[in-house]
Amino acid sequence: MVLQTKDVVQRFGGLTAVNQVTMQIEDGQIVGLIGPNGAGKTTFFNVITGVNTPDEGSVHFLGEEITGTPAHEIVAKGIARTFQNIRLFKNMTAQENVIAGMHTASEANLLDAVFRTRRHREETRACEQRADELLSLVGLYDFRYELAARLPYGHQRRLEIARALAGGPKLLLLDEPAAGMNEQETAGLLEFIRKLRGMGCTILLIEHDMKLVMGICENIYVLDHGELIAQGPPEEIQNNPRVIEAYLGKEG
Repeated sequence: MVLQTKDVVQRFGGLTAVNQVTMQIEDGQIVGLIGPNGAGKTTFFNVITGVNTPDEGSVHFLGEEITGTPAHEIVAKGIARTFQNIRLFKNMTAQENVIAGMHTASEANLLDAVFRTRRHREETRACEQRADELLSLVGLYDFRYELAARLPYGHQRRLEIARALAGGPKLLLLDEPAAGMNEQETAGLLEFIRKLRGMGCTILLIEHDMKLVMGICENIYVLDHGELIAQGPPEEIQNNPRVIEAYLGKEG
């Protein structure tokens, strides 16, 4: 079991954003988390990644409880994420952005950097090489020296995924990776996510593009007003009355 949450509750004042959500993700799965706007999806991501500490419930990663663990420690343990609103270092190059994602694996210290020791130089070269490999993987090698701010929107999305992969995560959380992409870019993203799974990455994604979700996820969880209303394979979710009601509302 890669990830297991049990009865997770997250409140903000009088609002219960996530209400007793239990989830299990097996090794190598691509799992979708869907629901209308405001359903609690990103809040649930924040609980998993240590941005928020849940009011109730627990989170386990690879058999270890990580509930309330600081975000930087969770990254070091092997969970990485992207964000609904892209969070790149806009005035750094694509290569530098990816290298920034490798900080948890760095062995060189401040003195190494100040005195430019052999260890620092060797690590710098290794990081640049690894960054170029990841940029090639996401189709951005030719843009490695381009400032992130100058990249097209779809390229920025791919760069954020490359940076998330830089730490070698076991679990990758993608928050609306297809947002703002055209149909061709979305189709490329779908194939890319499949490629990641083939490389041994387990993936949990929030996405509003139902064609992408239904075409790639083996298991789907559906939230509505913070509550888990359905869970199962795509064909079950598509025909679930509670899911249809959550998206379309009741008739009459």
